[in-house]
Amino acid sequence: MGRYGIVSDIHGNFEALRTVLAFLDARGVDKLLCLGDLVGYNADPNRCVRLLEAREALAIVGNHDLIAAGEIGTERCSDKAAFALRRTRQTVTPPTLLYLLQLPRVRVVDGGVILVHGSFSDVCEYMRDEQKIEENLPMMRRLAPEAWICLFGHTHAPVLYAAKDGEVVSLELGEDIPLQSRRRVFFANPGSVDAARRGDSHAEFAVLDTDRREISYHRIPYNHAIAERRAQQAGYRMGWADERVYEAARAIRRGKRIMQVGVERALGALRM
Repeated sequence: MGRYGIVSDIHGNFEALRTVLAFLDARGVDKLLCLGDLVGYNADPNRCVRLLEAREALAIVGNHDLIAAGEIGTERCSDKAAFALRRTRQTVTPPTLLYLLQLPRVRVVDGGVILVHGSFSDVCEYMRDEQKIEENLPMMRRLAPEAWICLFGHTHAPVLYAAKDGEVVSLELGEDIPLQSRRRVFFANPGSVDAARRGDSHAEFAVLDTDRREISYHRIPYNHAIAERRAQQAGYRMGWADERVYEAARAIRRGKRIMQVGVERALGALRM
C-alpha cells in the first residue's frame, strides 16, 4: 500500500522517462508501476529497461515488447511502428530481451490493483470506450475478485472510467480524484510517457495513492527535440523511400488476401 507512480507506453523514449521519474521522485512515490510497451519507436530501449529495472518497477509486457522479443509479429502494426520495431529488434541487448521475456501479461499489486496493457484477452486490443470496459469487467473480476482498480495502457490516451455491471461512465481527469466508491470498479489509463506518438511533446503519467484511494493525472514537458533527433540518427524514423516500400508490401499482402478469398469461394461453388 502507498503511493505509486504509473507509467505506460514509454517506447524507448529515455528523455521523457527520466524527466517523469525526476518528477515522481520529488513527489515521494513509494513504487513504480509500468503498464507495458517499454520499447519501440525511439532510440533508447536498453537505457529505458535498465532504468526501470534499477528502480525495481513492477512492470507488465506490452505488444511492442513482445514484438521486439520475437514473440509476436508486426501484422497488426502501422507501417511506422513496424519499421521502428524492426530497428528495435536489431538494437536490443540480450539482457534487455531477457527482462522483457520474463514480464507477465497481467499483474496484481496489493490485492486490489490489477495491471494489463491492452485488454484482458488480447495484449493488442484497445480499450478505447465504455463498451470495451464493460466487456473486460467480468474478466477482471474472474482474475482478481478483490481488485477495485484496473490500470491499463496501449491507447496512449489518459482516461478514467467508473464501472459496475451494466453501467460504465467516463470521469473528468485532474489531480486528487477520489476513487472511494465501494460499489464501483475503476479503469484508469495514465496516457503515454511517449505522447509524441499523438503529436504531443509532453510526457503523461499518473500517481495512485492506494491508502487514500486517489489518483492524479500529470502532463509535463521534456526535451522532445533530443529524443526525436536521436531516433532519426539511430534509424527509427521512416524516410520517403521506406514509406513507398512498406506501402507496396502492404498492397501485395492485400492483393494476396483478395486472391485467396476468390479461390476459396470458387472452390466452394464447385463443391456445391
